[in-house]
Amino acid sequence: MSDAARPPRHVLILGGTTEARRLAATLTAEPALRVTSSLAGRVAAPRLPDGEVRIGGFGGPDGLARWLREHAVDALIDATHPFAGTISFNAAEAAATAHVPLLALRRPGWVPGPDDTWHQVASLEEAAAALPALGSRIFLTTGRMGLAHFSHLTDLWFLVRSVDAPEPPHPPRMAVLLDRGPFTLEGERELLRTHRIDVLVTKDSGAAATAPKLAAAREAGIPVVVVRRPPTPEGVPEAVDPDEAAEWLRRLFSGAGAR
Repeated sequence: MSDAARPPRHVLILGGTTEARRLAATLTAEPALRVTSSLAGRVAAPRLPDGEVRIGGFGGPDGLARWLREHAVDALIDATHPFAGTISFNAAEAAATAHVPLLALRRPGWVPGPDDTWHQVASLEEAAAALPALGSRIFLTTGRMGLAHFSHLTDLWFLVRSVDAPEPPHPPRMAVLLDRGPFTLEGERELLRTHRIDVLVTKDSGAAATAPKLAAAREAGIPVVVVRRPPTPEGVPEAVDPDEAAEWLRRLFSGAGAR
């Protein structure tokens, strides 16, 4: 079959991140590719990428493997959030089962500078345990899903920023700011000043869109509790940006490694 007659290669992107949207925009511009992005559905009004979109889970690794086979997927790219750990392991297992090439698109993590005061922890539970010794007015930017871990801290006040409104359980003394990045340095400075924040809590998402809060905390001399990333599957090739991921696909499809 000639290249002109071959049906488009089907690429499934496990998305929900800025990088996933950028990659989908790049790939949908190539007529030889069919691009489907899968979103978990945890945000009420997600930013939709270019190309085809499906929303919702697959039913674990077996369900994902079945979807890969039934939809004749030629390549799978895991471009999920660094803290969406379960789906990354599901993707690795499903790709191996369905014999579909897999790439992980993982943005680099943040690195503290000499003027940063970081307290790196392994979990939200450890972050909550560290807070009473660090301050009393907390800027919590870890999302709405894990607020139960902080609900027992009745003596602390929290400013919680999330895309959607959080549900109980959550800290009793709390103000909610509904917003999504990208954020500006001046905006983050103003938040810290206005709310008299003395501790920032964040996950090491590594995104440039949310990095200004780290610079603002550094300028203000505020300690930052940083939740380290969860482990990822071993043996999965990685790209650090959408351009590198697109190049991986071009190499893959230029050879004999795909359908």
